Amino acid sequence: MTPLLQRARAFEDELIALRRDLHRHPELAFQEHRTADVAASRVEALGLDVRRGVGITGVVADLKNGAGPTVALRADMDALPIQEAGTASYRSTVDGVMHACGHDAHVSMLVGAAHLLVAQRDDGSLPAGTVRFVFQPAEERSDDDNKSGAVRMIEEGALAGVDAVFGLHVGAHLPAGKLLITDRPMMAGSDTFRLTVRGRSAHAGRPHEGVDAIVLASHLVLAAQTAVARRISPHDEGVLHFGTVRGGAAGNVMADEVTLTGTVRYFTPEVRRVIRDTLDGGPAIAAALSGRAEIDYREGYPPLVNDPAMVRLARAAGMETLGQDSVWEAEPIMGAEDFAFMLREAPGAFLWLGGALDPPREHHHPEFDIDERVLANGAAVLATCALRALNG
Repeated sequence: MTPLLQRARAFEDELIALRRDLHRHPELAFQEHRTADVAASRVEALGLDVRRGVGITGVVADLKNGAGPTVALRADMDALPIQEAGTASYRSTVDGVMHACGHDAHVSMLVGAAHLLVAQRDDGSLPAGTVRFVFQPAEERSDDDNKSGAVRMIEEGALAGVDAVFGLHVGAHLPAGKLLITDRPMMAGSDTFRLTVRGRSAHAGRPHEGVDAIVLASHLVLAAQTAVARRISPHDEGVLHFGTVRGGAAGNVMADEVTLTGTVRYFTPEVRRVIRDTLDGGPAIAAALSGRAEIDYREGYPPLVNDPAMVRLARAAGMETLGQDSVWEAEPIMGAEDFAFMLREAPGAFLWLGGALDPPREHHHPEFDIDERVLANGAAVLATCALRALNG
């Protein structure tokens, strides 16, 4: 066990208590006022220079140690609009809101990393430079201006002057204590769309007098899915998903309007273009069937692609901290992550830290939970990444 991990184990109970406190008091995107105050107060007590209200509810805290590189470590803070079904003593106290993705654990681990690095500074073993702790709001969704928490914080200077940036996500479905990373595209880009299909209402017994918007919508869904299946190479990866279909007023009345919403997932610009072109063809199909359609396509998070040099650094940090056999190659997943925006600002790496219970839990699920013993692991890995990056 490395000295950093040993030191983290010494205050493991504090990290667990912090995570449970945040789990009891979840807050949705851009509403993380209590969470931000808890995080800011913890690192302020360590003597860090703290800025609050960055990107609406974000926190930036700098550990300064002379002239040198600036390395950022990031944790997201927001919860999800899900009613918790678990029965743990620390279950959510807020109806309809819970930490179902582990962001409470991320905040706890980043506070733990701050403890470790402050101790390094105090004993003279912290390399020269600045470590910036970024507590980010709103990873789970964007605001009315289509900006997520990462974008808002970048706009307000959270990554100004940063030479390297690292993020870590706990994985409730991954083996506890294992660290996963890759220099291939790691997480998908994600866009959303709203397709509005309009026909003409009529009595169900006189269908020739109307244009059935439900039938029109069905044609559009089938045409889009067929086109994607035939226009994207089997060697590429892409998803076009229709998640909601709403329309109609009564069983004996022909629907005059149907609204469909969904998501697009991709790793390459070419796959994204094919899927968007397919959706853009919807109005022409509707017009050919005597109806109308409108597409509102909203660009979301880009694919998350780590910097190869930072991946090598993070792998070495993980092996140093957790052991040679604890660092695995991550498989690309179709989930999206707005840390991708930060990787456009500075070279960096995003890591997954396994935290599965027995049986494992799923993310964004009412019974989500993690093995809290990995909190010390995460704190030590993040701190080791920062130390190696400061060393160049």
